[in-house]
Amino acid sequence: MAFPRNQWYVAAYGSEVGDGLLARTICGEPIVFYRTRDGKPVGLADRCVHRRYPLSASGRDGDRIVCGYHGFTYDPDGTCVAVPGQRRVPRTARVPRYTVVEQDSLIWVWIGEDGKADPAAIPRAPWLDSPDYVTVRGMEPLAARYELLVDNLLDLSHETYLHGGYIGTPEVAATPITTEVDEEAGVVYVSRRMKDAECPPFYAKSTGIEGRIDRWQDIEYHPPCLYLLHSRIAPTGVEPGPDGDDPRACHAEIVYAITPETETSTHDFWMVARDFARDDEEVSRFLADSNRTVVLQDVEALNLLEKVIAAEPEGYQELSINIDTGGLAARRMLQRMTAQ
Repeated sequence: MAFPRNQWYVAAYGSEVGDGLLARTICGEPIVFYRTRDGKPVGLADRCVHRRYPLSASGRDGDRIVCGYHGFTYDPDGTCVAVPGQRRVPRTARVPRYTVVEQDSLIWVWIGEDGKADPAAIPRAPWLDSPDYVTVRGMEPLAARYELLVDNLLDLSHETYLHGGYIGTPEVAATPITTEVDEEAGVVYVSRRMKDAECPPFYAKSTGIEGRIDRWQDIEYHPPCLYLLHSRIAPTGVEPGPDGDDPRACHAEIVYAITPETETSTHDFWMVARDFARDDEEVSRFLADSNRTVVLQDVEALNLLEKVIAAEPEGYQELSINIDTGGLAARRMLQRMTAQ
């Protein structure tokens, strides 16, 4: 399967991985996740070496997994320590172990050569477990290739049309973007700064700001997996202070983890961290419900687009314009990563 390998991918939220056995397919590789008794997250190939029974459908004995079919027993490093009916464990009885790191409330897994895994290369999203922010989150399955979600998130002009009544306003599509590509760091930046814009319900109801706003959308895409949208919402004319202090504005950090499941399906992790109304549970519920609605609108559109692409003749040529600059840069980076 054509995915960038030797890369970090978000496999789960930290809260999803516990005493139970969590099955998740990442880049076509079935993996079972759990925590040891000391809290360390573990990822093993989700197939018993004996008859391929899913370990995620099995049980635990302390920190070990006991296959639910014939009882092959595995340590957290994937080594088989017991087999039925004999004392000697075959030397080759082991399952692959994945390098797993927990950071910023996310469980990251390394897909590639184990010796090349460098946790320092994992991009950061510190707001997700910062006491200065409150985060709502979810995950929706997408029946489409992950590249379509990358395109979608790097061109936010679609908010005007697909997400009207939630986060879309006319200014999003009408305002030009600026795009920068840091080839050395491997990051795509796309920025849209809107002045005197309509305040969409998503922000009007959550921030309490009345009237028109200045709205910033500053995107960082760290291929292949992490997407960050730094969103600033302020009454029109309110600017940050000379030292970058910005107390009259509201800030939302929108985070997506774009994790391929298969060639035509994706784990769409979404998070909204905010520095306003942090103690207001009603705002949290509103943002969680509203953002999930927006995500499901994207899911419906991209699932449809996947079907169109699968049925179209080979060699079909797209038309691209300025709003696609960031998405095209991301495509080039992903193609290089996959080729490498």
